[in-house]
Amino acid sequence: MRIVKFIAIGIAVLAALLVGIGLLLPSAYDVSRSVEINAPAEKVYALIADPREWKKWSVWNQRDPAMKITYSGPPAGPGAKWAWESKSEGTGEMTFLKAEANRSLEYRLAFKDFATTSDGALSLQPVGPGTRVTWRMTGDVGNHPVRRYFAALMDRMVGPDFESGLANLKALAEKS
Repeated sequence: MRIVKFIAIGIAVLAALLVGIGLLLPSAYDVSRSVEINAPAEKVYALIADPREWKKWSVWNQRDPAMKITYSGPPAGPGAKWAWESKSEGTGEMTFLKAEANRSLEYRLAFKDFATTSDGALSLQPVGPGTRVTWRMTGDVGNHPVRRYFAALMDRMVGPDFESGLANLKALAEKS
């Protein structure tokens, strides 16, 4: 009986420690990656401003070719929206909020499986004859201690997806 009591106290202390550490972790995250593309901003912008084009370069779409996608709103720019259902990529939606032709696109990403949202943006800057594209996502997970662990790992989890997506975007935009 004493061993059971010792194990129960140990589990309670460990749980309290994990929750305490989780509450000390930052709640906000900021993920950003960039790439230089040897194509003009107009060509790159056309691939990001229309949600139907994302499936050609986004790593999320390529990981699940059977992903069910629906589009709504205008075909491009503010109000354009795409939603997805996927066994491997979850369920969510992306809504384009602001767009400045050949310069930037801002969006809100909502993951229904986790009841979370993130704000994202793609910015385009001229670099000689090409374009520097920066993809950024920010968010705040609030006071939930488990989600704070995810916030602390967000750069490592999402960063590689941004790198792959930007590499795909680069290859697609640089085609003649």
